[in-house]
Amino acid sequence: MSILKLGTLEPRDYQKNIAKTASEKNTLVVIPTGMGKTLISLLVAAERLEKYPESKIMILSPTRPLSAQHKKTFENFTIIPEDEIVLLTGKIRPEDRIELYKKAKIIIATPQTIENDLENNRIDLSNFSFIVFDEAHRAVKEYAYSYIAKKFRIQSKNPLILGLTASPGATREKVQEICDNLFIKAVEVRSESDSDVKKYIQPIEYENIYVELPEQFKKIKILLEEVLKDDLYWLKEHNYTFTYKPTKKMLLDAQKKVTASYMSGSKNYSVFWAIMRIASAIKLLHALELLETQDAKFLYDFLKKIEKSKKRTDTRLVKDPRMREAIKLSEELSASNIEHPKLQKIVEVIKDLLNKKSNAKIIVFANYRATVDKIKTILDEHGINSEILIGQAIKEGRGLTQKEQLEVLRKFRESEFPILICSSVGEEGLDIPAIDYAIFYEAVPSEIRHIQRRGRVGRQTVGKVIFLITKNTRDEQYYYAALKKEKKMKRMLYKMKEKGIKRKGNLLDWL
Repeated sequence: MSILKLGTLEPRDYQKNIAKTASEKNTLVVIPTGMGKTLISLLVAAERLEKYPESKIMILSPTRPLSAQHKKTFENFTIIPEDEIVLLTGKIRPEDRIELYKKAKIIIATPQTIENDLENNRIDLSNFSFIVFDEAHRAVKEYAYSYIAKKFRIQSKNPLILGLTASPGATREKVQEICDNLFIKAVEVRSESDSDVKKYIQPIEYENIYVELPEQFKKIKILLEEVLKDDLYWLKEHNYTFTYKPTKKMLLDAQKKVTASYMSGSKNYSVFWAIMRIASAIKLLHALELLETQDAKFLYDFLKKIEKSKKRTDTRLVKDPRMREAIKLSEELSASNIEHPKLQKIVEVIKDLLNKKSNAKIIVFANYRATVDKIKTILDEHGINSEILIGQAIKEGRGLTQKEQLEVLRKFRESEFPILICSSVGEEGLDIPAIDYAIFYEAVPSEIRHIQRRGRVGRQTVGKVIFLITKNTRDEQYYYAALKKEKKMKRMLYKMKEKGIKRKGNLLDWL
């Protein structure tokens, strides 16, 4: 007997096609945000419980708001009693979780909770016939997904795994690692151009709005770039990097290698200076990013921290007269209240959008919490009603609890305010339907984040994505980098779908 409520669910063609594959083998599903990945997992879960009626199902997602959405889906579309659909997090006492594991048919949880309970023998996965790993691109390195998948393969009598993501990454190595860690045997990928998808997708319009960096900003930019160039050239000449213009990720990778070399005993003069120069280069890149894409005050606050620091790397950096001049100019710029041109531009853009459609729903993405607050402040000053959606508090910083996040989303869905300003917490999977416009306050180099942000619009109606880009800065570089990575990722995934997965690792793990 099917667990699905009759007449409540009308799966789309591509959902049924993907679910058929996912019911037969461990599958990684890659489809754009908003195309119903959750319903695919529901279809497969129904098939597994029909085949193994005494078994249990587990749905894993990285945050409580995402988990709450899965719980709601199973409550709305299945005949399973609500008290057998349980949402578990670390806030529930361990002894209570043990009892819930016994009673529940559908367990929806955050991965850290399940990992902890597996390690302490509070849960056994032998009677689970299906596990869903939502936001499966996280299944890399030491993230809990990898551990849980391995335990499931070992303990379950009838294991089946489904990974869900809008973007697993642009490199073959990253996708291969996800497939290895989740024991994936098939890839199902869809895009807006696929035949079984086209009729369900609303068109999305794209617009790039460019701003010029003011002259005062450019003077600081030149000084910071000159200091940075010295470090980058030294690192390249001493073979610590393979290019004179490494990305931040390249520098972070080099930093790990050099630090490991130093800790293992290689404490020679060159290694010591490499550590110093990599550290300062990373800070200078961050300073330039703040200058080019954020606001003068954020840059000044960051440079003052370096100036006051007692760390050897920072004191060396501040001794450079060009750095001292940059700090002086950033202080003057901050005091003069000359803001980044994006701040005024975003007000203009939002006013224009609301004039065109008074009941429009608009989501704004920004990389930094301070920027989220700044945008909120400037919209308030212009009488534009908005709310913020940020993650939980970090150390001494401000944040929203998961309960507060869900309440903000509820109010936005019910049109209590038109503008939602998000940090990265708004990118992953949250149920924010019927968005008319998404505004990228700055570009992101990650194709994963680019796809997730873009997927907020065009779910039910025609949508528009707007990018605010500062000319001749990292904004432009990041924008084109994300597009290039996305194209590369799609080519690779369709090839994997067609030709299958070349499995690596321990062969016994795949049997």
